[in-house]
Amino acid sequence: MRSVVGRSRTIPALPAALAAAAVLTALAAPAEARRGRHHHHHAASGGYNPPYAAMVVDVKSGKTLHAVNEDALRHPASITKVMTLYMLFEQMERGKFALDSDLTISAHAAAQAPSKLGLRPGQTITVEDAIKAIVTKSANDVACAIGENIAGSEERFAQMMTAKAHALGMSRTRYANASGLPDPDQLTTARDLTVLARAIQDRFPHYYRYFQTRSFAFRGRVIGNHNHLLGNVQGVDGIKTGYTRDSGFNLMTAAKSEGRQIVAIVLGGKSGASRDRIMADLVRSSLPRAFAGARQAPPVTEVAERARPAVVADAVSRTRTQVASADDDDVETTGTTGEPLDITPSRATTTPGGTWKPGPQALPKAAQAYAGTSSAQAPFPGASKTVARMASSERDEPPKAITGTRVVPTAWVIQLGAMDEEAKARSMLSEARAKAGGSLSKAAPYTVKVEHGGTTLYRARFSGFSEQDAAQDACTALKRSGFSCFATRS
Repeated sequence: MRSVVGRSRTIPALPAALAAAAVLTALAAPAEARRGRHHHHHAASGGYNPPYAAMVVDVKSGKTLHAVNEDALRHPASITKVMTLYMLFEQMERGKFALDSDLTISAHAAAQAPSKLGLRPGQTITVEDAIKAIVTKSANDVACAIGENIAGSEERFAQMMTAKAHALGMSRTRYANASGLPDPDQLTTARDLTVLARAIQDRFPHYYRYFQTRSFAFRGRVIGNHNHLLGNVQGVDGIKTGYTRDSGFNLMTAAKSEGRQIVAIVLGGKSGASRDRIMADLVRSSLPRAFAGARQAPPVTEVAERARPAVVADAVSRTRTQVASADDDDVETTGTTGEPLDITPSRATTTPGGTWKPGPQALPKAAQAYAGTSSAQAPFPGASKTVARMASSERDEPPKAITGTRVVPTAWVIQLGAMDEEAKARSMLSEARAKAGGSLSKAAPYTVKVEHGGTTLYRARFSGFSEQDAAQDACTALKRSGFSCFATRS
């Protein structure tokens, strides 16, 4: 099935019957949507009816499998909350929040429109319950509280979200709030959302067990998820739905089967059912065409990381991603901004692959090696204060042994993460070796000390792999045990 990118343009208001027919034609199915140009218009009620936009990307190859209006601006609705959770997971990784940390509900958060938990000002909710509330209920009051507790205000949090989006390569995305409730400045594109769908999987595999939550018991209520593709379309394992009158019915999906993995975005559906049918068709037609071998595309990393030669990101995730949503059943608003969007597609945006290239990478200064120890560490996530991933601007120097046998990195190594204390990095490596079994029996653990802006970090790595396949196999075994890792050239 060949995909053709359609352009969007503005046309004068149409009679109601003709407008309805045009929208039905555009949204009936992906194949129909690709046959012609798409228009946006004001219906008789003055509401905005967005035209169809979609994109499907092969995670392992990075290739586009389907694209229609993928660079046209759209409102993300509650798909916004994927970035909200990305920001929360990052703070947890840095040790700023634990699963049992309390988040305080402000008057502003409590006043958010449905879908919501209905918490009152001054009440608290734990981080773990907040994650589950976003995953199952798509709770706007909780999303707002997450932003306020991280940044001090939702406005400041939205600025941080926007900066993070741009760092990831989501160049046309702008956030105005943490929930996705209507705001004319809350904008994204289908292309940008495919980046986010991959980035959250690449960065935070430790927390994906929460995305498998099918129901959530909270203060006497049981809240189920409402992602109707889960369990009904082979390979689908999440991620997030969204709806406002301005956005139409949106869906971000991840799917994998028989070694193939895709992410897919559908924006502007006329109903939850039609959007689900379109996405199901896209998954069924695209997944068999995806690449089934070892991942060739680099992980989605932030701009500062992509510009540096050393690969320091946590993980390339091959774990399940299962995120629920309640947006179709608990619509967050009946309001409208009343303003059409600029939907002229941009040709400047590209799917970020960064400057990652195969081949030898520079060995950072102060690569420190040690013999494996038996020290234990509490299981992740949340047990240690993992800090932000940083890269070193230092140049090559021979590795210096701390204790035990000196380790000279082999052609391929595995990196698990970066810790704020060397003891934590060593403990992570020890626990990883204990849980991974034979796959790391011949691997040599070592740490790499890096300095960035006055902060010292210790990268946790395993050497001992002469071939890429061996390193990737060992990394896969680690991920099955709940560890984040990434195989790269030394």
